[in-house]
Amino acid sequence: MDEKFLINGILTRNKIVFDFIFHYYYSGLCAYAERITGDEKAAEDIVQDLFVSLWIKHKKIKINTSLRNYLFISVKNRSLDYIKKKKTDEKNIYLITSDLELTENLSNFWFAESELEAKVQKSLEKLPPRCRNIFKLSRFEGLKNNDIAKKLGISKRTVELQVSNALRQLKNDLQPYIITTLLIFLAV
Repeated sequence: MDEKFLINGILTRNKIVFDFIFHYYYSGLCAYAERITGDEKAAEDIVQDLFVSLWIKHKKIKINTSLRNYLFISVKNRSLDYIKKKKTDEKNIYLITSDLELTENLSNFWFAESELEAKVQKSLEKLPPRCRNIFKLSRFEGLKNNDIAKKLGISKRTVELQVSNALRQLKNDLQPYIITTLLIFLAV
């Protein structure tokens, strides 16, 4: 098919053209994303998100290269973003578990568990309501960022920023207790 016809079909939300492009490129794009991410499920999500984005943001799309190049470069960029986010998430999980281990030891030395929970609750109460709600959905209810974004009708990036802000607030508020625990370990 003519490249200009396909690109115009995307820009005008021609369902037949869009379906053709989706079925023609989907498996190749998934295989490419999987080679980059090493995760089949993530690869499928990345490609599906790309096509949803093409459908929703059809008026904002500027395809200066061939359609094929545009799709593969988009998948490559989204895959690299996924890897970067995954590494950041793993680092945050490590930091949180490290902080939690110190917090658990702190409660053994200085505070009853309920007292520490009160400190955490007090810190959470300082957060703006929206930030607190997003943090609780993420950490206490175990929802993924995409699920929270859909549930609240906000962007995934907003969810990530709000969770990051909440973690920073908790870390700052609980920092004196973490330092005290560290001093106790060094003394013992």
